[in-house]
This record gives sequence, C-alpha cells and structure tokens, in this order.
Amino acid sequence: MDPADRSTIIKTLRRVAYSAVVSDCCDQVGLRHQTMSSGIEPVSGGTEVLVGFARPARSVAVEEIPDEPYGAEIDFIDSLGPDDVVVGRVEAPGAFWGELFSTAARARGAAGVVIDGLVRDQARIRQLGFPVFARGARPTDSLGRISIVEHDVSMEVASIRVAPGDLVVADIDGVTVVPVDAIEEVAVRTIEKATTENHARELLEGGALLRDAWDRFRVL
Repeated sequence: MDPADRSTIIKTLRRVAYSAVVSDCCDQVGLRHQTMSSGIEPVSGGTEVLVGFARPARSVAVEEIPDEPYGAEIDFIDSLGPDDVVVGRVEAPGAFWGELFSTAARARGAAGVVIDGLVRDQARIRQLGFPVFARGARPTDSLGRISIVEHDVSMEVASIRVAPGDLVVADIDGVTVVPVDAIEEVAVRTIEKATTENHARELLEGGALLRDAWDRFRVL
C-alpha cells in the first residue's frame, strides 16, 4: 500500500473505528474469522482504540542468556516505524514486553503493541500512555527465557493469521485484523457503518423503538 494511502486510512479510522465495527465490516466482505481469541486486553484498562499496521514477531522459550543479550529484540524494536503495531506470538510463560521496550517503540513512532502473551511494568506503561494489549502480566524478565526467532512473516497469533502490513484495530473488546488486500474496502465500509450507527443511536435516544431503528438503518 502506498505510504500516502496508509496515512490517510489511519487518520480517518482513528476518528471512527473500533474493533467491533471493523469486525462487522470484515463479515460484510466474507472475512468472518478476523478477530483474535478472547483475553487480550489493554494494559491500561482504558477505552483507547489502537489502529495501525502489523509487524508480527514470534518468540519462543530459551534456556540460557545469549551471547548478545536482547539482541533479536533490540534489532526488531529499532526497526519499527510510524503506525507500526507489534503483534507478538509468545510461546513462553515469561514477560515479553515492558516499560523500556514501550518507550523505545513509542520513540520510533510505533502505534502500539498486541501480545498473545505476558508483559510487565504495567503501571509505568500506563504512565507512558502507549497502547499495549496482552493476556496478562508477570514480573519475570525475558532475558535468558524468551527470544524472538522470526519476524515480519505471516504467522498465527491468538487463533488468526496475521501478516506484515495487515490492519490491526484493538480496544477493550478485543483485536480485529484486516488482511492487506482488504484494507481499503473494509476501511470504506467502516466509515459508512460508523456513520450509520451514529444516526441509529440518535434515533434511539429520541425514543424510537429498536425495531424502527433496525428497519431504517439495518445496524445493531
């Protein structure tokens, strides 16, 4: 996707998108399995919506400290750019992500992080205001326990396939991922559906029956 198109789509979606409406629009184009399994939640516990483009990475358990500590993680984080979303598949029980990783990723312009795994330094991550989503927390350091073994390739994360450049929309409801070749169509539908839902909400707030709102707007 052209960088200018990426920028325009991101700016627009950040105003209107959330995981559920994007999932609905994926359904409309026949992509009915685009949400990650439940349990991945915002570290902040807030209502922020993360929108960006996937940079998948897979980490596995290791048994000893490598010759170059954190080498794969440092190289990967230093490669991040504007609007990137780290999408981590972590096949180990320790904390893959923390405060300093978040600080470095934010400084590179990354949009946020979605991890099918654990984090630490939650309070400090909240203070940073950097969107991080994970399954839970554990104070154990990753050094000598977890290491990135591949990144920027297509992989399964939390029950769905994620490829580099896929659109990621995450919030308190969960995570929706849109394949690269469907982003533009889903983005257009998302903008339209979000606008229609606003009209339906206004009708309901005015006292209309739910049936009336459905018959008129066909959204729920």
